[in-house]
Amino acid sequence: MIDQATIDRILDAAQIVDVVSEFVTLRRRGVNYVGLCPFHNEKTPSFSVSPSKGLCKCFSCGKGGNVVHFIMEHEQLSYYEALKYLAKKYNIEFKERELTDEEKQAQNTRESMFIINQFARDYFRNILNNHAEGKSVGRAYFRQRGFRDDTIEKFQLGYCTEERDALAQEALRKGFRKEFLVKTGLCYETDDNKLTDRFRGRVLFPVHTLSGKVVAFGGRILGADKKLAKYVNSPESEIYHKSSELYGIHFAKQAIVRQDRCFLVEGYTDVISMHQSGVENVVSSSGTSLTSGQIRLIHRFTNNITIIYDGDMAGIKASVRGIDMLLEEGMNIKVVLLPDGDDPDSFARKHNATDFQAYISAHEVDFIRFKTNLLLDESDKDPMKRAELISDLVKSIAVIPEAIVRDVYAKECGQLLRLEQKLLITEIAKQREKITEKSHRPERTSGPEAEDVPLPGPDPYETFIPQDGREGQEFYQFELQIIQTIIRYGEKIIFRMPDKAGGENLVTVIEYIDGELKDDNLSFHNPLHRTILAEATGNIRNGNFIAQQYFIKHPDPAIGKLAAELASNRYELSKIFSKTQKIVADEERLHEFVPMFITNFKSAIMREELVHIARRLQDRDVMNDPEQYRTIMLRHKELHETLRVLVKKEGDRIVLK
Repeated sequence: MIDQATIDRILDAAQIVDVVSEFVTLRRRGVNYVGLCPFHNEKTPSFSVSPSKGLCKCFSCGKGGNVVHFIMEHEQLSYYEALKYLAKKYNIEFKERELTDEEKQAQNTRESMFIINQFARDYFRNILNNHAEGKSVGRAYFRQRGFRDDTIEKFQLGYCTEERDALAQEALRKGFRKEFLVKTGLCYETDDNKLTDRFRGRVLFPVHTLSGKVVAFGGRILGADKKLAKYVNSPESEIYHKSSELYGIHFAKQAIVRQDRCFLVEGYTDVISMHQSGVENVVSSSGTSLTSGQIRLIHRFTNNITIIYDGDMAGIKASVRGIDMLLEEGMNIKVVLLPDGDDPDSFARKHNATDFQAYISAHEVDFIRFKTNLLLDESDKDPMKRAELISDLVKSIAVIPEAIVRDVYAKECGQLLRLEQKLLITEIAKQREKITEKSHRPERTSGPEAEDVPLPGPDPYETFIPQDGREGQEFYQFELQIIQTIIRYGEKIIFRMPDKAGGENLVTVIEYIDGELKDDNLSFHNPLHRTILAEATGNIRNGNFIAQQYFIKHPDPAIGKLAAELASNRYELSKIFSKTQKIVADEERLHEFVPMFITNFKSAIMREELVHIARRLQDRDVMNDPEQYRTIMLRHKELHETLRVLVKKEGDRIVLK
């Protein structure tokens, strides 16, 4: 673990203009610099770098942050790796805390396994390029597949000879331990305690982590022995978890960010052939159904995924069942079906990148429409199968988090299935209720009214969790405004209150916000926002505390990135305007807009709760229970009276941009 003092030294030394200009051509505009955004294609510069604040931001795609966030995004590195990158650039000693003996042992084991995998990769490549069998068998196979020499080198492809223990003997001769040959799965031990190469007689496809380390291998047999598996992969280990890896992600990550789309295919050669044809934003799930870990890996770089299928209908139907997880993540999913007889490998070998992209654009359809048509073909004449189809589609649509998207799909499915839209919407709503109950409702033991009715409590905001994509947006907007105010002006004085001794108490923005929320037993819904307020409140008594600097440099990268985002300004007044007009700074109006934000926030929470109560009052169980109905009506009246008072305080809303 890196200590905070080292993080501070790195952030103090790293000049954002210096770092960004290595990747982006910048030109000065006023006190800032601008250039073409490196994260999406654009012709007009919208990427702004502020040397005074140490921040960058694209006001088109929204990406940016401090210098660490920029390196994380551009180089697709973790927070820790980005800090090491900057430390190396500025010759800063990278101090880490002392590890425990157990941590040291685990780290040593992992490092040893990565090192021996690297040795094996180089060994297999050497055999492919220089060994007689490697050239006549392995390299001949890759040439037959149409792979150029530069492609073979790029993906570090290799070959393992037919000899039973050639790799094992070479590794032992080089001083590598038998233990790690077995742990990585490069070799396995027979009953007579002898090592045998797992991948003998196979061409090798190294599997890389996001940062480029070799974590595993996939080996394809070239002989005609049907008793042997066509593909053999490294077994699970301390460093390799198949469900968390995607073949080709290391080579595809920057192209995925640039294109804002990821193509998903099935096999190793599909990925390699598409790269060779010029389509680089492609990864493979290596023949397995998508897992949540793989989905999260893709989602780090894009929200858009296009799945490319060949004509194998049985394989398509098997993989379709697992794609609901992508919908649940809120990803935009398209599907492309290649011509009969083609897979991504063969199709890519016949077409260049332009033709490939043109085919995809002409033939891709959204996943729900594709799934509907696919299942409709086999259920059109069978009422029971048709009912199962509708149920299957309803479940798929119900997991989509965005309400508008769900509504659009419900309309499309209704037209395709010749069903009333109301029926589909009703069934989708039922499924959403089940999902919500599983995800959000805490377990209660005090009866149905305690479970279902938002009664007054120590934290009424926490008890009301939005259950629809359109709900909760208003109070979340005001919550974000308050957090933005804390980041920008938290340590500023908002009020001066006289005390009994004739002096005055100075109230900061942070103290005022914290006090107002505590008075009404409210807290923020977003956990990051709660953390920011808690840490701001704990540090404000420190006279040197400056909220913006503190949170932008925060060791939690999520907090740091949020702070950088909220601290960014899109527009600046020109010098001419500043000379001709008296500008009232936001800081001079804190006493006006901070109380307004708090009032708006409280009012929005109450409005949301009133909507929820109105729904409960239409529930038959509630209507038939006089005591519960009376309790809810009392709460309804109480909220209305309080809201009436707050509305009087609400004026024009001031939104920080």
